[in-house]
Amino acid sequence: MIRLIDAALLDELCLEAAASPRRRKNRNFHQTDNHPAHRLLNAMQPDSYIPPHRHLDPNKDETFVVLRGLLGLLAFDDAGQVAKAVKVGAGGTAMGVDIPHGTWHTAVALLPDTVFLEAKAGPYLPFSDAERAPWAPPENSPQAAAYLTALKSRLPA
Repeated sequence: MIRLIDAALLDELCLEAAASPRRRKNRNFHQTDNHPAHRLLNAMQPDSYIPPHRHLDPNKDETFVVLRGLLGLLAFDDAGQVAKAVKVGAGGTAMGVDIPHGTWHTAVALLPDTVFLEAKAGPYLPFSDAERAPWAPPENSPQAAAYLTALKSRLPA
Protein backbone atom coordinates (compact mmCIF):
# COMPACT_ATOMS: atom_id res chain seq x y z
CA MET A 1 0.00 0.00 0.00
CA ILE A 2 1.29 3.46 -0.89
CA ARG A 3 1.74 5.77 2.11
CA LEU A 4 1.72 9.49 1.58
CA ILE A 5 4.19 11.77 3.32
CA ASP A 6 1.94 14.78 3.66
CA ALA A 7 1.31 17.66 6.05
CA ALA A 8 -1.17 15.60 8.07
CA LEU A 9 1.41 12.87 8.70
CA LEU A 10 4.08 15.41 9.64
CA ASP A 11 1.64 17.21 11.98
CA GLU A 12 0.70 13.93 13.67
CA LEU A 13 4.34 12.93 14.12
CA CYS A 14 5.28 16.36 15.51
CA LEU A 15 2.51 16.11 18.11
CA GLU A 16 3.85 12.70 19.14
CA ALA A 17 7.39 14.12 19.38
CA ALA A 18 6.21 17.02 21.53
CA ALA A 19 4.47 14.59 23.89
CA SER A 20 7.41 12.17 24.08
CA PRO A 21 9.81 12.31 27.04
CA ARG A 22 12.69 12.15 24.52
CA ARG A 23 11.09 15.03 22.56
CA ARG A 24 11.42 13.13 19.29
CA LYS A 25 9.52 10.44 17.49
CA ASN A 26 10.15 8.34 14.42
CA ARG A 27 7.77 6.75 11.96
CA ASN A 28 9.23 3.72 10.23
CA PHE A 29 8.30 2.82 6.67
CA HIS A 30 10.20 -0.48 6.87
CA GLN A 31 8.15 -3.30 8.38
CA THR A 32 10.68 -4.83 10.80
CA ASP A 33 14.00 -3.96 12.45
CA ASN A 34 15.55 -6.74 10.34
CA HIS A 35 14.60 -5.14 7.01
CA PRO A 36 17.71 -4.44 4.88
CA ALA A 37 16.64 -0.86 4.01
CA HIS A 38 15.52 1.43 6.80
CA ARG A 39 13.42 4.41 5.74
CA LEU A 40 11.85 6.58 8.41
CA LEU A 41 10.70 10.01 9.40
CA ASN A 42 12.21 11.62 12.48
CA ALA A 43 10.37 14.49 14.17
CA MET A 44 12.38 16.43 16.74
CA GLN A 45 11.83 19.30 19.12
CA PRO A 46 14.68 21.73 19.91
CA ASP A 47 15.28 20.29 23.40
CA SER A 48 15.82 16.72 22.14
CA TYR A 49 19.37 15.44 22.60
CA ILE A 50 20.85 12.65 20.51
CA PRO A 51 24.28 11.80 21.89
CA PRO A 52 27.02 11.90 19.25
CA HIS A 53 27.65 8.48 17.77
CA ARG A 54 28.99 6.69 14.71
CA HIS A 55 28.01 3.63 12.72
CA LEU A 56 31.00 1.35 12.21
CA ASP A 57 29.34 -1.09 9.81
CA PRO A 58 30.51 -0.13 6.28
CA ASN A 59 26.91 -0.60 5.08
CA LYS A 60 25.55 1.99 7.55
CA ASP A 61 26.02 5.29 5.72
CA GLU A 62 23.07 7.56 6.57
CA THR A 63 21.15 10.09 4.52
CA PHE A 64 18.94 12.83 6.00
CA VAL A 65 16.62 15.07 3.97
CA VAL A 66 14.84 17.81 5.93
CA LEU A 67 11.13 18.07 5.13
CA ARG A 68 10.15 20.68 7.72
CA GLY A 69 12.05 23.01 10.02
CA LEU A 70 15.79 23.34 10.41
CA LEU A 71 18.30 20.74 11.55
CA GLY A 72 21.81 21.28 12.83
CA LEU A 73 24.23 18.53 11.83
CA LEU A 74 27.54 18.31 13.64
CA ALA A 75 30.43 15.99 12.81
CA PHE A 76 33.34 15.42 15.19
CA ASP A 77 36.90 14.18 15.18
CA ASP A 78 37.93 11.27 17.40
CA ALA A 79 38.70 13.64 20.30
CA GLY A 80 35.21 15.16 20.21
CA GLN A 81 36.15 18.44 18.55
CA VAL A 82 33.60 19.77 16.06
CA ALA A 83 34.96 19.12 12.56
CA LYS A 84 31.89 20.34 10.66
CA ALA A 85 28.71 22.14 11.67
CA VAL A 86 25.98 22.91 9.15
CA LYS A 87 22.35 23.92 9.11
CA VAL A 88 20.19 21.66 6.97
CA GLY A 89 16.71 22.56 5.75
CA ALA A 90 14.95 25.68 4.52
CA GLY A 91 17.34 28.56 5.18
CA GLY A 92 20.27 26.22 5.76
CA THR A 93 23.33 25.34 3.72
CA ALA A 94 21.62 22.32 2.16
CA MET A 95 18.31 20.43 2.18
CA GLY A 96 19.96 17.13 3.07
CA VAL A 97 23.18 15.47 4.11
CA ASP A 98 24.86 12.12 3.54
CA ILE A 99 26.95 10.84 6.46
CA PRO A 100 29.57 8.18 5.75
CA HIS A 101 29.87 5.26 8.18
CA GLY A 102 32.52 5.76 10.82
CA THR A 103 31.77 9.50 11.15
CA TRP A 104 31.04 10.80 14.64
CA HIS A 105 27.86 12.88 14.34
CA THR A 106 24.69 14.18 15.91
CA ALA A 107 21.65 16.14 14.81
CA VAL A 108 19.85 18.89 16.71
CA ALA A 109 16.49 20.48 15.93
CA LEU A 110 16.84 24.23 15.58
CA LEU A 111 13.13 24.91 15.14
CA PRO A 112 10.07 23.31 16.73
CA ASP A 113 8.55 20.46 14.74
CA THR A 114 11.63 19.75 12.62
CA VAL A 115 11.12 16.60 10.54
CA PHE A 116 13.62 14.76 8.38
CA LEU A 117 13.53 11.66 6.24
CA GLU A 118 16.29 9.21 7.18
CA ALA A 119 17.56 6.30 5.11
CA LYS A 120 20.21 3.75 6.04
CA ALA A 121 20.85 0.05 5.81
CA GLY A 122 19.26 -2.36 8.24
CA PRO A 123 19.02 -4.35 10.30
CA TYR A 124 18.65 -2.23 13.40
CA LEU A 125 21.34 -2.98 15.97
CA PRO A 126 21.84 -1.13 19.27
CA PHE A 127 25.00 0.95 19.42
CA SER A 128 28.11 -0.88 20.55
CA ASP A 129 30.44 0.78 23.05
CA ALA A 130 32.78 1.66 20.15
CA GLU A 131 29.92 3.56 18.45
CA ARG A 132 29.07 5.72 21.50
CA ALA A 133 31.12 8.89 21.87
CA PRO A 134 33.09 8.56 25.14
CA TRP A 135 33.57 12.35 25.27
CA ALA A 136 29.84 13.23 25.18
CA PRO A 137 27.32 12.97 27.99
CA PRO A 138 24.71 10.23 27.72
CA GLU A 139 21.07 11.05 27.03
CA ASN A 140 19.17 12.08 30.19
CA SER A 141 22.37 12.79 32.12
CA PRO A 142 22.63 16.01 34.16
CA GLN A 143 25.18 17.36 31.64
CA ALA A 144 23.10 16.67 28.51
CA ALA A 145 21.14 19.96 28.38
CA ALA A 146 24.27 22.12 28.72
CA TYR A 147 26.08 20.03 26.10
CA LEU A 148 23.12 20.41 23.70
CA THR A 149 23.24 24.19 24.18
CA ALA A 150 27.00 24.18 23.52
CA LEU A 151 26.50 22.13 20.34
CA LYS A 152 23.92 24.58 19.03
CA SER A 153 26.33 27.47 19.67
CA ARG A 154 28.82 25.83 17.27
CA LEU A 155 26.43 26.11 14.31
CA PRO A 156 26.81 29.01 11.85
CA ALA A 157 24.55 32.03 12.36
